[in-house]
Amino acid sequence: MKKIVPILCLIVLASGAVWAAAMGTSTHSVIPSEVQQIISVDYRALRNSEVAQSLKAQVLPDTLKEFEESLRTVGIDTEKDLEQLTFASYRTKANGLRIVGVAQGQFTPKTVTRKLRLKKVKPTRYQDAFLYPMGSGMEMTFLDESTLLFGDVGAVKGAIDARNGAVPSLDSNSQINDMIDAVQSEPVWSVLDAQGTQNMMHSALGQAAQLSDYNVIKKRLLGSRYVMNFNNGVKFDLDVVTSDSMMAATLSSLVKAGMMYRKMAATPTEKMALEGVSVESDSSLLKLHFKTDNNRFESLLHSDLFAAVSR
Repeated sequence: MKKIVPILCLIVLASGAVWAAAMGTSTHSVIPSEVQQIISVDYRALRNSEVAQSLKAQVLPDTLKEFEESLRTVGIDTEKDLEQLTFASYRTKANGLRIVGVAQGQFTPKTVTRKLRLKKVKPTRYQDAFLYPMGSGMEMTFLDESTLLFGDVGAVKGAIDARNGAVPSLDSNSQINDMIDAVQSEPVWSVLDAQGTQNMMHSALGQAAQLSDYNVIKKRLLGSRYVMNFNNGVKFDLDVVTSDSMMAATLSSLVKAGMMYRKMAATPTEKMALEGVSVESDSSLLKLHFKTDNNRFESLLHSDLFAAVSR
């Protein structure tokens, strides 16, 4: 049972970037209603934490690497200029899952487009937006004086459609907005829709999912959200929103059973991680908490267990 909680938090971290902050109005406006997940990266917080930098280096997903490189190609220094990077994955009927990035920071349309013109890069127009190629098949456009939207051309156009009212926007998705409201005051947060949560929990539970009919359980998982910070060690809190208190209690029991099973054959590093995890149900929520100090977390980062769950 390699992918069982405790390391549910690490599985979630491995699914994408993990540092975040509240979204700006321009960012919120370009996210379509059929959003799967929103993850933001607060680069200011990242720079101030050595353990956060270590975690970023260990589990940095390919998508984030590509996005950072694309920003550098248009003259944005991600280590100095970037303040916040937000990712949104959303579903489309015709093209499946799309991903866009929104970058905010110390840069302006004037400085960026000047560098593009020197490279003889010319924009194309889509509705009221000028799209500039960034290389690697990505396009970018400015949303305001310090915010730019980027991604593959289809994803960017879909985001512009949401901003301009051609397709429903995030404002019409009350489930996701309620979860955002519950976490975005924290320095680190992410939200995941029902389908994404169902898949994540199935993967995280591993063999423990076979202890009950997971197909019945998963239909009652409505979404999830997490917050994380690096003040006084590493703290991670995950809430899974279920249909009712009975379902939350059932899911909590499954997670605890998986943890007990894992402890029987755990290595010292795995036991250390398991001891930092607590699980409970509160009304319709499954609540998972993980806490450890910086030194223990650094050890965990370089363990075989972490390598297994973060691939």
